[in-house]
Amino acid sequence: MTKINCLNPISNKGLDLLSDQYEIVDDYNAAEAVLVRSAVMHDMDLPDSLLAVARAGAGVNNIPLDKCADKGVVVFNTPGANANGVKELVIAGMLLAARDIAGGISWAKSAKDDENVAKAAEKEKKKFAGTEIAGKKLGVIGLGAIGVKVANAAVALGMEVYGYDPYISIAGAWNLSRSVKHIATTEEIFKECDYITIHVPLLDSTKGMINKEAFDMMKDGVVVLNYARDVLVDEEAMAEALKSGKVKRYMTDFANPLSVNMEGAIVTPHLGASTEESEDNCAVMAVNEIMDFIENGNIKNSVNYPNCDMGVCGKAGRVTICHKNIPNMIGQFTSAVASENINIPDMTNKSRGDYSYTILDLDSPASQAIVNKIEAIDGVIKVRVIK
Repeated sequence: MTKINCLNPISNKGLDLLSDQYEIVDDYNAAEAVLVRSAVMHDMDLPDSLLAVARAGAGVNNIPLDKCADKGVVVFNTPGANANGVKELVIAGMLLAARDIAGGISWAKSAKDDENVAKAAEKEKKKFAGTEIAGKKLGVIGLGAIGVKVANAAVALGMEVYGYDPYISIAGAWNLSRSVKHIATTEEIFKECDYITIHVPLLDSTKGMINKEAFDMMKDGVVVLNYARDVLVDEEAMAEALKSGKVKRYMTDFANPLSVNMEGAIVTPHLGASTEESEDNCAVMAVNEIMDFIENGNIKNSVNYPNCDMGVCGKAGRVTICHKNIPNMIGQFTSAVASENINIPDMTNKSRGDYSYTILDLDSPASQAIVNKIEAIDGVIKVRVIK
């Protein structure tokens, strides 16, 4: 029975998918798989029993990816599972920025004891007048699962949408509305767009990409939306851009001492994926990833090992190997199996950076002798017998 530990509450929509081959345990140190949302794992030791970690969400900043890879622990995330929830908050953010809805609500609350509030409202409403988003130019930086949905929704709302993503996936390209204008550089978005929303992963190359140089290229009165990661925006430069009027509104889902004190910023407390539907979708995807990995050895949506899928094993045996991405590994694996007079009718090997993953299907059940020989090969991190 496979032991699973939940470091955070996980939706029952996902946990209910687990068969009687799995057991939810409170003891992290006994776990073979971990389900996590926001719990920080960087200072946690990785038990020798641990095979996989699944993050019920997209971001994995709370998980030590290299440390896991070095111990053969495959880390999964759930890309796209919360995309609709984030998309809807981004659209809400654009509407809140275009119309001073928040200011109007605050005024109405302040006037709750005024018997003539209806008459006063007619006089005061001009203070909260805004603009419509139809016809405005929206620049979407990053056309992954969320960015594509935002772009398509904005097209449906009558906006002129510019999209930038040099690494757009085939699925993203197929799903993107043909009305979205493909832009070759972020500079064109900075110069042309009335609204700019960012949907890229946090990398060294993207950290602080919305900075003073970017603001200098933007239109006066631009609206910037950040529902991806707070440090994608240089918030000190943002504060200055808001003060100068270069940026009309900064819409962000990341409350910190700087953002909550910015004049002109509307900050929400990380609500992007905080919907019942998103939490359910993330839990279902995470549990399915764990089950497919445990039962079949397949890797889908990993962030530290390559995706590698051979479906359900129809052969007598299957062995999976986490190993370093170095020469002659496959030859050594096949020699180890051949030395036990066992045939390999099918196999696959994929690499990602410094790490590789190999699945061997065998005509006979995998013996301990084969496991021992493969484990003895320099560069092998973890060997697992599926059957």
